[in-house]
Amino acid sequence: MWTRSELKEKAKVYVKRSYWPLVLVSLILAVITGGFSNGGNSGNYSTDWSDSVDGGDIANRITGSITGINWALVGGIMAVTAVFAIAVIAIAVAVSIFVLNPIEVGCRRYFIEAAYGEVTMKNIGVLVQAFKDGKYGNIVKTMFLRDLYQFLWTLLLVIPGIVKSYEYRMIPYILAENPDVTTEEAFRLSKEMMDGEKWEAFVLDLSFIGWALVAGITCGIAGIFWVNPYMNMTGTALYETLKRRAKVDYYDKSLGGYENVYGNPGAYMDQAPQDYYEDGNIRDL
Repeated sequence: MWTRSELKEKAKVYVKRSYWPLVLVSLILAVITGGFSNGGNSGNYSTDWSDSVDGGDIANRITGSITGINWALVGGIMAVTAVFAIAVIAIAVAVSIFVLNPIEVGCRRYFIEAAYGEVTMKNIGVLVQAFKDGKYGNIVKTMFLRDLYQFLWTLLLVIPGIVKSYEYRMIPYILAENPDVTTEEAFRLSKEMMDGEKWEAFVLDLSFIGWALVAGITCGIAGIFWVNPYMNMTGTALYETLKRRAKVDYYDKSLGGYENVYGNPGAYMDQAPQDYYEDGNIRDL
């Protein structure tokens, strides 16, 4: 049974070990997944009624303005605007499906590698690995279906959508570690890992509310330089913990770790399996 404090302590070790690369990759992930919200200023509109005589005069002016409108021109402008909006939305969706989702998987791969040992800027190419290794189509398909199913569940009610988002939470990590895994298997493995863990994972996310407030107060600066890397590596630590529950040995052995820990590779330390070193102390697993 994992605990929030255990995962967070591991995450701190990971971040400190590869700080600047994780800051950069976390920033990229935040941008492509909408982790940042753009602050918009609402316009201030005022109407000068100082030259109006009375309400009847105002009504006459409005009526005159309406009757003088070229409705055919207005209709044409509205049609062009609608077509333009649809085109923009279609392009945004296509970019998300075919570009951003594969990069998200690459980011998750980077975090997984950071859990096994120090990563540097030289490892940054892994972010676009999905476009090179011949597994692009499988990654695009699986991530698209994840987003689609989650969207459809959200249409029913918000709560089912949230529940399903946690059920599908491990899919990007699974694809990151094994892009050969089939879509059906990725969904099954994620469901199995998150079975009985959704509430705890939800509480884990809630535990970062204080950090989110700090990020907001600092206009996102704290988010870039600590909160985002910290949260991402905590999520990776959760994945590394829960993947031991999977019945299929799909793990990428090239990452390192130890074969016989809990029956599967994927130990998230690079020391001997019987010990976990943290701040100079030896801690039994």
